[in-house]
Amino acid sequence: MSILQLSSRCSALAALLFALSPLASAATHGHRSARKHGASAFSGSRPVILTANPGTALDVDARKLNESDLQDAAKHHDAPVVLVGSAPLSSGKNDEALFVQLQSARLCGSAGCTTSVYLRHNNKWTTVLDSVNGDISVLPTRHRGMSDLLVGKNDRWIWDGHQYQDTLSAPPMPKMNGPN
Repeated sequence: MSILQLSSRCSALAALLFALSPLASAATHGHRSARKHGASAFSGSRPVILTANPGTALDVDARKLNESDLQDAAKHHDAPVVLVGSAPLSSGKNDEALFVQLQSARLCGSAGCTTSVYLRHNNKWTTVLDSVNGDISVLPTRHRGMSDLLVGKNDRWIWDGHQYQDTLSAPPMPKMNGPN
């Protein structure tokens, strides 16, 4: 097999792999990708559905909240797909959560793309959970008046009155024996 044939096959394989990726789906389908966050084992959980809806009020808010990341991406000739979702997290009439994920090869690492959660209270958005990896579901359990969130299959986040806190403990650090 010649170098030219090998190169052609590698290019075809790379194109096929890209075509099967979620980023390609978003790029080739007019950014109408949807990502379902979380089908969990927790009873009564509601998965957060993220979709690209350019020009909607939530999309405009998401772009304002992530303006610096989007500007930085533009400097590198990158155009991330902006996925948004919303869900009520409290019984407050004016409280609404906005879930935002920016998707691009540059912004998403080996663990996937991160999602941030913002809470609107009295028409002002505040970051309440920043840059988590994994599907997100809203749980029926509450702490301090706010629904708990499930990230991935078993990572429960609870409201502390100001923001969400992780309930998973970090594994203990191994003991390091230094020189005597």
